[in-house]
Amino acid sequence: MKRHLIEDLRSRLKANQENEKTSNETLESLERKVKALAEVCSNKKTSIDSLKQRLDVATKEKSHYEQIYHKAKEELEKKDLKLINLESKMIETEYAMTEIESTASQQLHALAKQSEQALETVQKKLLLTNAKAEEFVTFVKALTRELQHSVQELRTKIKQAKKMEAVRTRKKSLSQESVQLAASILNVSTTDLEEILEVEDDAETAKTKMEFEKDKEWLQYIQKLLEAQFPFASYLMDAILEKLNEKKKLVEEYSSLMKHTV
Repeated sequence: MKRHLIEDLRSRLKANQENEKTSNETLESLERKVKALAEVCSNKKTSIDSLKQRLDVATKEKSHYEQIYHKAKEELEKKDLKLINLESKMIETEYAMTEIESTASQQLHALAKQSEQALETVQKKLLLTNAKAEEFVTFVKALTRELQHSVQELRTKIKQAKKMEAVRTRKKSLSQESVQLAASILNVSTTDLEEILEVEDDAETAKTKMEFEKDKEWLQYIQKLLEAQFPFASYLMDAILEKLNEKKKLVEEYSSLMKHTV
C-alpha cells in the first residue's frame, strides 16, 4: 500500500509538475499577453490623448465655425430681408412706372391732339395771313399804279395848260395877219402852224424822259420793298408819301395855272 501510495504520490507529483509547467507556460504566455496588452493600452492611451487633443481642436474649430455660420446666417437673413424689401420696392416702382407711362401716354396723346388742333389753327391763320399779305401787296401795287397814273395825268395837264398859255401869249403878241402870213409862207394852215408852235423843245423832252425814268425807278423800289424781308412798312410809307407830296405840288401848280388861264 505504501508502494502504491508512493507511486500514486509520484504520479500526482509528476502530474502536478507537469501541471505546474503548463501553468508556468500559461502564466508566461499570459504575462506576455498582459505585457502586450499593456503596450497596446499604452498606445491606445497615447492615441486617445491624441484624439482628445484633436477633439479639443475640432471642438474649438467647430465653435469658431458655428460662430461664423451664425454670423453668416444672420447676415444672410438681413440680406434676404433687404432683398425682399428691394423686390417690394421694385414691384412698387414698376407699378408706379406703369402708372406714369399710362399717364404720360394719355397726356402725350392729349398734347398731340392739342398740337394737331393748334397746328391746324396756325395753318389756317397762316393761310389767312398769306391771303391778307397777298391782298395787301395787290392793294399796294394798285395804289402805286393809280398814284403814278394820277401824277402822269397831272403832268400832262400841266404841260397842256402851259402850252395853251404859251399859245395865248403868242397870239396876243402876233396879229392875225402875221399868223396868216407865216402860214402862207410855210404853206400850212393856221391850225398846223399852232401845232408846230406847240412842239416841245429839247429841254422839255429831256425833262419828260427824266420824269419817266424816275417814275420807273420809284415803281421798281416799291416792288423791291414788297419782296423784301420784314419790316418794310416805314420805307413803304416814306416812298408813298414822297409820291403823294409830288402829286400835291402838281395839283397846286395845275390849280395855279388854271386860275391864271381863267
